[in-house]
Amino acid sequence: MDFLSFILLGVSLSMDALAVSVSTGICVPDLKKRDALKIGLYFGGFQALMPTLGWLLGTSVIDYISAFDHWIAFGLLALIGIKMIADALRGKEEQKACGVRESMLSHKTLFFMAVATSIDALAVGVSLALVKADISAGAAIIGVTTFLLSFMGATLGKRLGSAFEKKAMVIGGIVLIGIGLKILLEHLLGA
Repeated sequence: MDFLSFILLGVSLSMDALAVSVSTGICVPDLKKRDALKIGLYFGGFQALMPTLGWLLGTSVIDYISAFDHWIAFGLLALIGIKMIADALRGKEEQKACGVRESMLSHKTLFFMAVATSIDALAVGVSLALVKADISAGAAIIGVTTFLLSFMGATLGKRLGSAFEKKAMVIGGIVLIGIGLKILLEHLLGA
């Protein structure tokens, strides 16, 4: 595979991470640059790691993972989305008390969101192994592309969130649930 193919692959794989980053930025109105950097590092790191793991595992193990990976992604994103909506509906003062900022930017939450949005990259890694692609170059390009888009998405989400506040947080939660549902339906319907 050539450089341009890896860039296009990176952009397509990072769309879920971009949407989740925007949603996270919406929910954290006082998002700082270091927070956006943390988001980008989590999503970019996992988008680089997963194809590498897929490449290493090859086709033998992917059959077992593909049977339930979509359920894991859906469950994680739906739970986080439901929590965002619940926090928004509690009201502004209760949101501060619940630690929305801390919970959305916690290592645990970012870890689960990064895993959920990068599971498809595992299957891509298996495909890259089948075509004997250079996984080190591919993973690096995919990771950097996702990092950049996620960083920019979180920053954009902050601007959207401060403009719409509570409604934006509900929309962010709905987007996360929608992404999870999209992943689930794509796998169940064989799209």
